Amino acid sequence: MDIKHLKCFVTVAEYLSFTKASEILHITQPTISKMVKTLEDELCKTLFHRSPKIELTDVGKVLFKQAKEILILFDNIESELEDVIAIKKGIIKIGIPPIIGASFFPKIIGEFKRKYPYIDIQMVEVGSKKIERLVDEGTLDIGIVCTAPIQKDTLNMFPFVKSPLMLIVNPNHKLNKKEIVKYKDLKDESIVLYGKDFSLYDVITNRCIENNFYPKIVCESSQRDFIVEMVAEGIGVSFLDEKTYSKINTKSITALKLEAPSIYLHLFVIWKKNRYISFAAKEWLKFVSLKFNINLEI
Repeated sequence: MDIKHLKCFVTVAEYLSFTKASEILHITQPTISKMVKTLEDELCKTLFHRSPKIELTDVGKVLFKQAKEILILFDNIESELEDVIAIKKGIIKIGIPPIIGASFFPKIIGEFKRKYPYIDIQMVEVGSKKIERLVDEGTLDIGIVCTAPIQKDTLNMFPFVKSPLMLIVNPNHKLNKKEIVKYKDLKDESIVLYGKDFSLYDVITNRCIENNFYPKIVCESSQRDFIVEMVAEGIGVSFLDEKTYSKINTKSITALKLEAPSIYLHLFVIWKKNRYISFAAKEWLKFVSLKFNINLEI
């Protein structure tokens, strides 16, 4: 039994087709059949029922599960060896929500690049929900999300920033006279908000529903700067965390405190569990955790 035999078996088991496995692996169908038969002979067990259609036997199902894990481990070994050869080089694909991108990360990225000039960072700006999905699928190496991820069983995470959410309004808005804004004050207000792919959409909507009304969302956008401009033009009110607001150099909007209990923009770093982490991604995780005094073992 070797890796080639296991890879052959797993491919047949995934598609329940010797023909399809032959096409994917670029191996003749007789060779595929012979390799599977060799496995069956070594194990003294039948792995497939072959008529009237191909199905895994109970033994085949057990081997299929274990073989997939073995192949993942083997791929990880190959990837780690490649990293050793390409010392301190690599690419990291990181997803960040637009609400926090420009406020938190340029300085961190700059410091990281000075330490690792040969590591390239590809930033993808999308909502937290999509980031979580892309990390879980393996499209992104690392994600920054605004709330704890739902897929906790498949994702590693650590929190690193917590900032209270504030209401932002045009300086001439009637709510600007209030020291603290209650959510019921927003019942008849037009609200400009991030789209449904953003966790903040659910957070705000749920808080409004808790106060017995549904928010009047007049515009959705994925871009923070656009939302700020819409508020500045008096199109509606919106929400921004305190740290981000403090870094925006504008007098065209005002930030107001919201009633307790406060909603916090709580940022989490997430990455896939039980998946090989490249040298570049590992160094990024270490760098960020040290930056925010977080004890992280990878």
